Amino acid sequence: MERPVSFSSEDIRDEKVKVLRYIPSILPEETLLGQYVGNGDKPGYLEDDTVPKGSICPTYAATVIHVNSPRWEGVPFILKAGKALNEQKTEIRIQYKDVTQGIFKEITRNELVIRVQPGEAVYVKMNSKAPGLAMRTVPTEMDLTYKSRFEDLKIPEAYEALILDALNGDHSNFVRDDELDIAWKVFTPLLHHIDNNKPKPEAYEYGSRGPASLNDFLKANGGYVRNGKPYSWPSTSVL
Repeated sequence: MERPVSFSSEDIRDEKVKVLRYIPSILPEETLLGQYVGNGDKPGYLEDDTVPKGSICPTYAATVIHVNSPRWEGVPFILKAGKALNEQKTEIRIQYKDVTQGIFKEITRNELVIRVQPGEAVYVKMNSKAPGLAMRTVPTEMDLTYKSRFEDLKIPEAYEALILDALNGDHSNFVRDDELDIAWKVFTPLLHHIDNNKPKPEAYEYGSRGPASLNDFLKANGGYVRNGKPYSWPSTSVL
């Protein structure tokens, strides 16, 4: 959203509503649905006794949202959520575009990551020249992890702050009726498509990152490129 006029709850919620008005309905062709299956001793979704036999209810979704405002037009927002994945976390990952053709064309993309939970942090994944005389780059991080930087301070849980807002009568972090209405208009056509056409979700193993086609989906629909290689720190300077 844009910067509100003030910190008053109505000014903040006005900007939330304004940015939602710029978001068109989600398209089915820009959505990937998945359902987890068993992996070793971990049962699959359909093996749960409370789940109807043959259910095609998705347990994973990745979709692309477009914000057609002057600031964000042409920038894809990729939302991903799922059950039984390899890790439980909430984060915002901003990936910068590749460099133009030239001497640094082979390096990985820089990223700004805002980790909401667990372990609140903000860090930049960036390419840096490796120490030594050789001209080569290595990926590294500039990291602000809250528990390390603010170790002497009490960091409240999300619901602690929300309950305090309720007691203080601060509505900033609560949804207003017009915001709720517009948000549903973004998602409702997709939900109707799922109910009416009953697309079969793609299977993915319990404890994985999601469906196998996820990387291709992200690259095709949002241009996001995942760098799955682990960091490789230089142990010695290379001449």
